[in-house]
Amino acid sequence: MVSPVFVGRNAELRTLSEAFEQARKQSASAVLVGGEAGGGKTRLVCRFTEEAACTGAHVLAGGCVELSTEGLAYAPFTAALRQLVREMGAADVAALLPEGAARDLARLLPEFGEPSGERETETGRARLFEQFLTLLERLAERRPVILTIEDIHWADRSTRDLIAFLSRNLRAAPVLIIMTYRSDELHRQHPLRPVLAELSRLEGVARVELPRLSESEVAAQIAGILGGEPETALVRRVYQRSEGIPLFVEALMERDDDSSVPDSLQDLILGSVERLPEDTQRVLRIASAGGNRVGHELLAAVTELSDVDLENALRPAIAGNVMQVDGRAYVFRHALIREAVHEEMLPGEHNRIHARFAEVIDRDRALVPPGRAAIEIAHHWYSARDSLWALISAWEAAAQAACAFAYTEQVQLLERVLSLWDRVPDAAERIGADHVRVLELASEAAIISGETERSMKFVKGALAELDETTEPERVAALLVRKAQLTLDRGRRGAMPDLRYAERLVPAPGAVRAQVLGRLGMFLMFSNATAEGTAVTEEALHIVRDLGDSCMEAELLINLALGQSLDGDMIGALRTNDRAKEIAAGVGAQRTVLRALGNKVDALNNLGRSEEAVALALEGETLARQYGRYRVNGTFIANNRAEALEALGRWEEAVEVIESALVLEPIPKVRGHLRRLRGQIAAGRGEVELLERIIAEVGALQNEREEYAQEWLINLRLHVELHLLRGRPAKALDEVETMLGAAGTPHFSNAMLGRQFMAQARLACEVAAGGDPERARAVWSRAEELFAVMRSDGPVTDAFGLMTTGEHDAAAEAWERLGRPYPRARSLTQAAAARAKAGDREGAAARLRTAHPIALALGARPLLGEIEALARRVGATVTGAPTEDRPDAAADLTPRELEVLRLVTLGRSNRDIAGELFISAKTVSVHVSNILGKLGVTTRGEAAAAAHRLSLFA
Repeated sequence: MVSPVFVGRNAELRTLSEAFEQARKQSASAVLVGGEAGGGKTRLVCRFTEEAACTGAHVLAGGCVELSTEGLAYAPFTAALRQLVREMGAADVAALLPEGAARDLARLLPEFGEPSGERETETGRARLFEQFLTLLERLAERRPVILTIEDIHWADRSTRDLIAFLSRNLRAAPVLIIMTYRSDELHRQHPLRPVLAELSRLEGVARVELPRLSESEVAAQIAGILGGEPETALVRRVYQRSEGIPLFVEALMERDDDSSVPDSLQDLILGSVERLPEDTQRVLRIASAGGNRVGHELLAAVTELSDVDLENALRPAIAGNVMQVDGRAYVFRHALIREAVHEEMLPGEHNRIHARFAEVIDRDRALVPPGRAAIEIAHHWYSARDSLWALISAWEAAAQAACAFAYTEQVQLLERVLSLWDRVPDAAERIGADHVRVLELASEAAIISGETERSMKFVKGALAELDETTEPERVAALLVRKAQLTLDRGRRGAMPDLRYAERLVPAPGAVRAQVLGRLGMFLMFSNATAEGTAVTEEALHIVRDLGDSCMEAELLINLALGQSLDGDMIGALRTNDRAKEIAAGVGAQRTVLRALGNKVDALNNLGRSEEAVALALEGETLARQYGRYRVNGTFIANNRAEALEALGRWEEAVEVIESALVLEPIPKVRGHLRRLRGQIAAGRGEVELLERIIAEVGALQNEREEYAQEWLINLRLHVELHLLRGRPAKALDEVETMLGAAGTPHFSNAMLGRQFMAQARLACEVAAGGDPERARAVWSRAEELFAVMRSDGPVTDAFGLMTTGEHDAAAEAWERLGRPYPRARSLTQAAAARAKAGDREGAAARLRTAHPIALALGARPLLGEIEALARRVGATVTGAPTEDRPDAAADLTPRELEVLRLVTLGRSNRDIAGELFISAKTVSVHVSNILGKLGVTTRGEAAAAAHRLSLFA
């Protein structure tokens, strides 16, 4: 018996309504609804969405099913997609996505045509995530969207990851995601627990825990069931027995006697089932093996009943509200009822029924929703405890999971194959693959899932079974994978594996080209540029003979990297352009984007930073069109942020960095983004943030041989931290560590080497105040090293001028390049030199030029140095009044002009943040920059300056 009256839950409904109102205001939100099984979560969500739909909301619904933990990936999102296709048609849904993107969705629903032929395993899942994000954003442009996902305690790993991704990245779209879960099932090791913890920390995410009903609410529920006021004794008795759980209240009201409380809650739930005819109970037991929702045709085939006989058998269950009809399917009223019925089956009956489901579905796969047949069959054969068919079906389901980019579920299914292997004597013949092949596929899927330790176990297992004398190419390919895993785990030892792999395949061929390509990249990133280039050129000759244009484009980009590291920046630009042209010709989108990203980096290193920013924006737009922003676009975004940092547009750079980090880029790109943010933090004097970043990127690890570039940048960050903390002796320690790498290939990268040398000079100058003898000795060694360093363009030339102490010339060079921070730094060092020589006026002039630059940047440590030196020489460094500088606003960015406009209206930082959809902290930084650029000290003066300059007339 179900009460027609919705009882209680007013506070929870308000929370949902408030979250939806927040979403309507262009600020996506999510609500996590937890509660005990039978606590009314579904009823609450249905009540809310029914009301929201009446106000114009587009409600999409999906739910997780219990067998999804075995590999039924993306079940709730597939259901929502299916609903959209029914409502709009596949063509209209596809029209909302970037061109060709619907082919990714075809891996989940056949209505979207043939899936893309390219696997691109490393980027496929990320693209799929972006398609769902884009789809929700486009739908929300029409009307607010509510996406409900029920029972996420059963969600597979892929679904959990997609939920987390959408919750983090649906920022401005009017979308509300409501998720329900059984809180009483979340044991300490439950995989949903860390996801809930992470989601709860996100802005805009609320958690609702449904309490049990009070006695008065139970009375209202009973009144709804009976259609009148219940007796007080009945209410008290039902309340005490049900303990306020709505489902149990209904179950107790269905009992027509006044017997004692059942021995267990399962007995209570089964009470309504046991009163049904035996034929009905038998059909219910069979249906329970099929899941919470079973199609009529499938159940008829499994029971071998005619349509009429099946309907007659189920009619009492429907009348008794044990089951409900949903289109052409039967649904248990509550999952707890299905679970209780399923547990009542005898062992033999259990195995026979699950085997029967597997056989029927295998015979006619249209009996289950598209994309579900393989995993349903695997689930049923495994439940039937049939080792042979469980192994065969798990192998097929693993392939299906890979096709849907559900790599975590693929790993689980392949592990099942491995666990059953010894029980099936002819396993290899049955699936057409040997044991090593299963391990190879499992390692590949584990890599993509981010489970490097798990993947390494599979790789080692495969290598242990192979004989390199009979299968050298297979061993070589696994050694390349092992080397990559070693790098991903931040361990040493990758180079020996790559060297060994190269020796195993001396003859030209696809595998040797693959090995050489990876070895060449590794050598270049280790700054062994000459050897890396030679290895890459050999690989290029092989792939050209093979006619592999995709691989040729990839190797050309690697070659361009070597040219860049070797100082041939113009050659690197030409090679990148050639790679992009080849990649575009064969539709290799990932390679096109990689070439664009590298060209952005090369332009910035040549001092053409404005061009770099413009090209990066083009590349990022292209990445979005391709549906590849999360994987490839964030790499380009990082390079754009580097160019913005060089141009002194620090706040813009920080916004780019933070936006990219939210998308969870691959670890290497994340490391680059965090190091760049650390560099800006050092310039601003954000010491605590810098310390956190250093700890995150592993700045203390001494892995210079295999992580040369990261090692040098980390070392620079460490020097910055010691100087900010007033520890010049420790900064010297780091400089000496760097000098200890002299004679290694580390300094083949002119940019990194000369940049560090300029910083080393500053560290030695600061340290000379406390230990002049040591500082002189360290600098003497540094000068020797610098003498053999090469330069590859105007930027490294400018760092060279800083290193040799030609500070005025360096300042002029930085001014030509449009790089304000090193210009202000060089001016300050030049002023210090003039002051030491007794030229107070010369020092003051340079400080007066440097001060507004540092002020505009928000470079507090440098600003402090400038003002301290100005006091020593008796100089005034404040700029000319705004009214004397009619062009003072020329340097304001568009975002700063927006903020200034709102400042003139008297808005607070919090008000501005709400209007511009940015954080109050970001507004504060913008305001500081505005004050510096206008040469004023208060918000009121900034507003007055804006009026005098007629900025908003």
